[in-house]
Amino acid sequence: MKVKKNDTVLVLSGKDAGKTAKVLVAIPKANKVVVDGVNVQYKHKKARSAQDVSSIEKQSGPIDASNVLVVCPVCNKAVRVKYDFVEGKKVRVCRKCNALLDSTKEAKEVAKTSKKKAKKTAEEKPAEKKASKSKKTAKSEE
Repeated sequence: MKVKKNDTVLVLSGKDAGKTAKVLVAIPKANKVVVDGVNVQYKHKKARSAQDVSSIEKQSGPIDASNVLVVCPVCNKAVRVKYDFVEGKKVRVCRKCNALLDSTKEAKEVAKTSKKKAKKTAEEKPAEKKASKSKKTAKSEE
């Protein structure tokens, strides 16, 4: 299941479609998640003794995990989750901005190093293109 506890998700279908909220509980065996303020159900609580007071409590019910999309904390867009292996660890990645979705300390460190590597490779590629263009112009002039 690609949705985990404490993820911010966007609800896609149902009466609460369009809401953005935090995942309270993930139930992988049933492929369900409990999202804060979504699928609100009422539970009638009976007084068990003379001092207790009966009440009607609101609680969030589970919804299917296929009805939510994870919201990327970096680009703030609802995205499908992609998995990558970074330094031997399988991590969840945003498909739109390639930011890590896992909030562990190790994942954050890996993200910093991978961003630095990406910047270095991006800087090297334009330099290579300029060098190849100058070679082509030199050949055409001869």
